[in-house]
Order: sequence, then C-alpha cells, then structure tokens
Amino acid sequence: MNRSELRDHLARQILGSDLTLTSSEVVARGGLSLEEGQRLWRALGFPDTGDAVAYGESDVAAVASVVAAIDVGVLDEQTVFRMTRALGNTMSRLADWQVSTLVEQVEHDVEGGKSGSRLEAALDLAQNAAPGFEQLMIYSWRRHLAAAAARIEALGAADEELLSTIMTVGFADLTRFTSLSNDLDDSSLGALVENFETRCADIVTAHGGRVIKTMGDAVLFVCNDPAEGTRTSLDLVNQIALRDDLPDIRVGLATGSVISRLGDVFGPPVNLAARLSHVARSNRVLIDAATASTLDDEFDLRTLPPRPLRGFGNLSPITVSERRAFRSR
Repeated sequence: MNRSELRDHLARQILGSDLTLTSSEVVARGGLSLEEGQRLWRALGFPDTGDAVAYGESDVAAVASVVAAIDVGVLDEQTVFRMTRALGNTMSRLADWQVSTLVEQVEHDVEGGKSGSRLEAALDLAQNAAPGFEQLMIYSWRRHLAAAAARIEALGAADEELLSTIMTVGFADLTRFTSLSNDLDDSSLGALVENFETRCADIVTAHGGRVIKTMGDAVLFVCNDPAEGTRTSLDLVNQIALRDDLPDIRVGLATGSVISRLGDVFGPPVNLAARLSHVARSNRVLIDAATASTLDDEFDLRTLPPRPLRGFGNLSPITVSERRAFRSR
C-alpha cells in the first residue's frame, strides 16, 4: 500500500468503520438535530466539520447511545452532556499521552527494521496491541468508577455532604525546575518529567491516596486522612531526595473542605497546599495548622515564623518530620 492507503487503513483500524457520512447524516440517523449534534461534538472535543465526509457507523452508534441515555429518563440532558464533556477531556489527554508514549516504540521498530515506515509500525500496533489495551481501559475505568462510587457513598446521604468533603491536599513540586529545564534537550526533559510523575504516583497510590493531576514539575494529590497524607509527603521527600536522576522536592499539605468537579478538586486547602510548597525549603514538608492538629506523637512538628502567603495573609507554616522511632508504612 502507498502512504495514502496506509493512512486511510490506519484510520479505519482505529475508528472501527469507514468514513462515509457527513455530520448532518450522522445526527439524523442517530436521532439528534444538527444543533444538538454540534453540541455533542464540541463537548467531546471535536471541531465542526461542516459538510465534509468525516464520520462512519461508529459515530452513528455513539449519537444513538446519547439519545438512548436521555430517552430512558435516568439521566437528564444537562447531565448527559456534562458527562460527555468530562469524557472528551479525559480521552483527549489519554490519547495524546498514549501516542507520545508509542512514538519511541514506533521509531525503534523502524530503526530496527521491524517495520518499513512509521505508518506501518503504527498500523501494526493498532491491529495487534490496541484491542488488548481497549479492554484494559474499560477494566480500569470500571475499577475506578467502583472506587469513586464507594467514596461518594461513604460521605453520607445529605446533599451538602456530597457537594464537598474534608480532605488532606498535597502539592509536591520540583525545585530548580525552570533553570534545569533550560539546560536539557527535549528528550531528557520529557524523561525527567515522566520519571517524576511516575515516582510520585506510585508513592501516593501505595499510601491509599489519589493523584488528581500532574503539571510537569508538580503533582497535586489528595488523601482522606491527614496522618496518611503526612506519611505520603514524607515518603515523597525521602524517596525522591535519594535519587540522582531527579532534582530535590518540596511538599505543601493542607486539610479542609474541598469540592470535587470534573476530576479536579477546588477550595482553600488546594490553594494553601500550593502556597506552602512554594515557601518550603528543598526536601521539606510544610503543613497547615488544621493538618497539624490531627497528628499524634508519630511526628515532630515545629512552627515557623509567620510569613505572607498570597491570598491567606500572614501564616505560620509548620514543618513536619518523622520521629526516629517511626518509619513510613
């Protein structure tokens, strides 16, 4: 096959159908108006295609599933489109992450003679690796959905309890990242960021916490318990400080009421954790008074002099460390 044929074949392999329909044809067959269809595409993160032939039978099925979800009456239209937008944002990031991760594999296959071109290598991956990862993606989503439902159920039945909850929020970031990134090539910088995010995610998850998002040189995470959040923070410092392939780290930790929306968390503790990390010294953990008030003698606490923290006025951060008789779990 020539390059154009390979490209079309790759698209069909990924999408699961030939592209033979326009947007107006898809929405008509799926049961939406053109305006509703455009709203759906935008919610999913796709641009308007006008009269171009850009859709197939899988797109008709997707539209029909949205219509069915609304018609059943279990979910109202606003909720369906909010869920669709969350799905589109998440899948867009996941797809970018997957493709950037696979680039190295594709280049290796071409350079090693396993594939004649990048398109051929990509097609081979789509045919042989994608189905298994699609099953893994659904499995992972179901497991995370079950865990999220359990967390919501544990909050209680009152509406106000479901809107916000008390959490311990951690913000960990690398020191000297800006100057360091200026001295690295793109490949080395990408490897450093991936290494940092992977190490942090492994440590946070091992302590029962959740990584909410990563920002290259920083990781935002949450824990349900202040003591476990403190152990997590100290473990991050201890493990990353020992590594020669990563810069030093600093962590801010705050406890309070946060709101969860669209996979993110919002509220004063999130902002305060970030402010505390920015004033922390390298390989140190700073916590707020709310977190400190819950900790027992497993930890050594030392209150620092007041300092201005943007949005919070003058506050006295508290530095925390483990007592020698204790070790992280």
